[in-house]
Amino acid sequence: MTALILNDVCKSFGAVEVLKDINLTVEDGEFVVFVGPSGCGKSTLLRVIAGLEDASSGTVRIAGDVVNNTPPAKRGIAMVFQSYALYPHLSVRDNMSLGLKQEKQPKSVIDERVGKAIQMLDLGAYEDRRPSDLSGGQRQRVAIGRAIVREPKLFLFDEPLSNLDAALRMNTRIEIAELHRTLSASMIYVTHDQTEAMTLADKIVVLRDGRVEQVGSPMELYNNPVNKFVAGFLGSPAMNFLQKAPVDMPKDGSLGIRPEHLRLQKGGRIKGTVTHVERLGGDTNLLVSTAEKEAITVRLFGQNGTAVGEAVELDYDNHATFAFDTNGQRVVV
Repeated sequence: MTALILNDVCKSFGAVEVLKDINLTVEDGEFVVFVGPSGCGKSTLLRVIAGLEDASSGTVRIAGDVVNNTPPAKRGIAMVFQSYALYPHLSVRDNMSLGLKQEKQPKSVIDERVGKAIQMLDLGAYEDRRPSDLSGGQRQRVAIGRAIVREPKLFLFDEPLSNLDAALRMNTRIEIAELHRTLSASMIYVTHDQTEAMTLADKIVVLRDGRVEQVGSPMELYNNPVNKFVAGFLGSPAMNFLQKAPVDMPKDGSLGIRPEHLRLQKGGRIKGTVTHVERLGGDTNLLVSTAEKEAITVRLFGQNGTAVGEAVELDYDNHATFAFDTNGQRVVV
């Protein structure tokens, strides 16, 4: 059964249109990530799905049922927020079980579900502790466990890792991916971090100004972006855009080249000067000012001795470039 279908969903706050004609299908068991810059509407869309905001128009279906007029508690969803929203006076076990107690589930069901979630999330040593005695990553696991025990039709994650430091973000990201594989559950995950989107998603939904720009698998969007916005948003370091490139391109358009597709080559078509070097150990990023005064980034595998101020010559394979017209749409030249 299809987990979620959105048909022509719009949302306005007064005269301000926040979501514009959103059409989307999430298949059963699929991990879908909403990604886009701040203010693009991704969190508002999640709240409309959850029932925390009403759609101004359009239809929201969860597991085949129209839920526009259904309250959040009866939509069969479970939501994990950016803030952990744990009760400070309750233990890990009691925080996880509270929702089930409010639903008046039998004690045997509560014990079974909570015990399974605690084991799955490796929280057995902490189940009697209160949130103040846990790390940020452990608190987020408790919040995820609270969602798991409800056995929802659809999991909704609203930037759940943004309060964690870099190491914890990576570890928790892996845990969420493993959780998805274990549960085979339908999940929608909101983030502004394109690395999270690329590493977690079966399908990415790129949003801008309340509209869906493109939907597809991470590699589909990375390799075949439909426009300049998607091309520039996915990828780190970001794609380079040249207005003055030594190849055929649309008049007044731009040529996109990913940093890893540029190489140092004597006699190369792009001449420039290195303005900054990022030595990352496994990779080296060169920031280069071209002869045409355009700034580009070159990603080199491994360690490289190129220094700031050094003149360089760069080249690339034509088939690895992307051409965009004046409106930012992808074109074939």
